[in-house]
Amino acid sequence: MSEPVIKCENVYKIFGANAEKMLKDSNGNVDAKTFQENGCIVGVNNASFEVSKGEMLVVMGLSGSGKSTLLRCISRLTDATGGKIFIEGQDLLQLNNKDLIDLRRNKMGMVFQSFALLPHKTVVENIAFPLQIKGVKTEDSINKAMDMVKLVGLDGRENYFPRELSGGQQQRVGIARSLAVEPDIWFLDEPFSALDPLIRKEMQDEFLRLQEKLQKTIMFITHDFDEALKLADRIAIMKDGIIEQLDTPANIVLNPATEYVRKFTEEVPREKVLLIEDVMDNTKDNLGDLKVSKDEIIENVAEKILTQEKSVAVVDDNNNIIGSINPAKIINTVFGGRKNNN
Repeated sequence: MSEPVIKCENVYKIFGANAEKMLKDSNGNVDAKTFQENGCIVGVNNASFEVSKGEMLVVMGLSGSGKSTLLRCISRLTDATGGKIFIEGQDLLQLNNKDLIDLRRNKMGMVFQSFALLPHKTVVENIAFPLQIKGVKTEDSINKAMDMVKLVGLDGRENYFPRELSGGQQQRVGIARSLAVEPDIWFLDEPFSALDPLIRKEMQDEFLRLQEKLQKTIMFITHDFDEALKLADRIAIMKDGIIEQLDTPANIVLNPATEYVRKFTEEVPREKVLLIEDVMDNTKDNLGDLKVSKDEIIENVAEKILTQEKSVAVVDDNNNIIGSINPAKIINTVFGGRKNNN
């Protein structure tokens, strides 16, 4: 197993004059209420996790849950109060300013909710700007920026100014600009939340297309559970600075670890999220003629399965039977996990 790209060990971020002393005195057992009574606010409380190369970890939670603070600690836009953070094995908290700037310029890309485009520069100039700061020659930076324009589907608009673009187009420029420096690690903090629903869906689809092509290591912040389910390899759900559960989308929906996570997931239409593989049985007896792929989303094949009298064979990529699913299991999965499960 290769070394994780991002590794957090017992990371805390506490705001307030006595933060470090209180953290030390607490021996790591941080109670947010007690800290608040002493003039401190707990932003991140004992976060430990790893992100693998090419993985997309979506961190979600309601406003004030600590998700953006966690991201700012990992990019060291803010300094953690305690714990260790490693980026590709380097101890982030031990880096001096010069090494930190190098790491950010060469390894990290960041996209925030506000596009922060330079109003007096065109699309292509905005995208080329971070390359020029790095010392790349103007001609080379413009060529690279034009490649990025094509990548995010803005051909023909490279000479527009930000004010001439829609919100979705401006967001694409922000994404292209952060990709121009070819970061290995990509941090995105609610990048689509200012967009209207239709453009937001288009941007999510575009983002998945880019990720399939580029295979970046990504931490993506959102408060939208549907967005998290659509994008994530794994999801971390935060509440009051604590990671309540970090798991695959399917496991979070099927096996919520806490009451808070269960409430978060109870309205999720399971058939749109879960794959056949997530709910199949390992038995291979009494099968009918129908076969379905383990990778199908339940919604796409539910109707076919519900017309069968026998169990349906589940097959892998090589068409080998690896399990089965019966119609009753589909009904139970789709309708059995809602509020009557309380």
